[in-house]
Amino acid sequence: MTLGEQITKLRKQKKLSQNDLGKKVGTSGDIIGRYERDEVKPSIEVASKIADVLEVSLDFLIGKVAVEVDHQLLKRVIEVQQMDDNDKEHILYTLDALIKNVKLKSIA
Repeated sequence: MTLGEQITKLRKQKKLSQNDLGKKVGTSGDIIGRYERDEVKPSIEVASKIADVLEVSLDFLIGKVAVEVDHQLLKRVIEVQQMDDNDKEHILYTLDALIKNVKLKSIA
C-alpha cells in the first residue's frame, strides 16, 4: 500500500474529509488530495502531523510496520520502561506468565 493509499484509508476510518485533515495538519484539502493520489510526498514534518492527527505512528503511516500499537498499551510500556530494573523485572516476569497462560488456554 502506498503512502497516499494509507492516508486515504486512515482518514476515511476517522471520518475526516480531505479539508478536515488539511486544517488539522495546517495545510489545505487540495494538498491532502495530492498526497493521497501520490502526486507529491509530504515533508517529514507534515507526515508526522498527519500521523498525529490520524492517531498512528509515523512508521505505521509510511508502511514500515504492519501493526499499529495501541496508544494506551504504548503508554503503559513506556511507564514500565521508566521504572527501576528490579520493578521492571517483576512486572515483565508477571506479564510473561500471563502471556504463557493465555497461549496455553488457546491450545486447549
